[in-house]
Amino acid sequence: MDSIESIHCPNHPDANLVEDCHAGDMICPECGTVVGDRLVDVGSEWRTFNNEKSTKDNSRVGAAENPLLGGSDLSTGVGHLPHGGDASLVHMIQHRSSSGTSDRSLVHGLREISQMADRINLPRKIIDRANVLFKQVDSEKHLKGRSNDAIASACLYIACRQEQVPRTFKEICAVSKVSKKEIGRCFKLIKRAVETKVGQVESTDFMSRFCANLSLESAVQRAAVHIAKKADELDLCPGRVYTSIAAAAIYLASQTSDNKRSQKEVGSVVGVAETTIRSIYKLIYPAKEKLFPEGYEFAVPLDKLPSA
Repeated sequence: MDSIESIHCPNHPDANLVEDCHAGDMICPECGTVVGDRLVDVGSEWRTFNNEKSTKDNSRVGAAENPLLGGSDLSTGVGHLPHGGDASLVHMIQHRSSSGTSDRSLVHGLREISQMADRINLPRKIIDRANVLFKQVDSEKHLKGRSNDAIASACLYIACRQEQVPRTFKEICAVSKVSKKEIGRCFKLIKRAVETKVGQVESTDFMSRFCANLSLESAVQRAAVHIAKKADELDLCPGRVYTSIAAAAIYLASQTSDNKRSQKEVGSVVGVAETTIRSIYKLIYPAKEKLFPEGYEFAVPLDKLPSA
């Protein structure tokens, strides 16, 4: 069929044709002549043929093609019956016969990444980057024998760091099905096998999110960032984890404001034990005069701060 641009009414060639989507026709508004027919309706298929009432958009074409998956042919699938029945068994047999073990593990991993990202509100670009990394690890069999869920969690962790929105291992572990230790192992193995670049994580990378979750003012947040940076410059906490330093910096900054937070409150948000916050606080407390930014307004004087 000719393209829409080349179709015109023989009696009124300059008339703007009207598209009748329901009938699939192009009609001349001047004389009513049908000058083009059988147009493809690109709208949604609102009619449904199953026994369940649904409010979702019943698209004709299904989901968009995923370039990371193989099998992008137009194959036929057997749907589920509302209450089970023989079709469920047929569907299971067809699924197992039409997709290999590798494809099933890939689909499972991509689905797991998407679900974890949704739980912590990560943007689409991070999901896409994690998916590409998981596909690479899966296809090259770098981590054969490792848990699929652990690999997916490690890929999501790496993607977050590469996109400059890092998450802690504990934050990823909270939405994952595997332990923090297993995620850490897979993270190291993937770094070594794929040779992917992962940016250095600093305690200040998490400050805005942690302070927001603790409902602290922007001035306190800026002070916490400055404290963490100065503590690193002065080497006050050698060998300490960045999240622990961030927690101690937030606790110290909050103690100088009217909106104080306890070690327990800070620890629950950051994911650090109270004893860890207390030990690092004792390390940075003696240098407190050097840690705060110039012009910072203290609601509580430094000499009134708790020593532990």
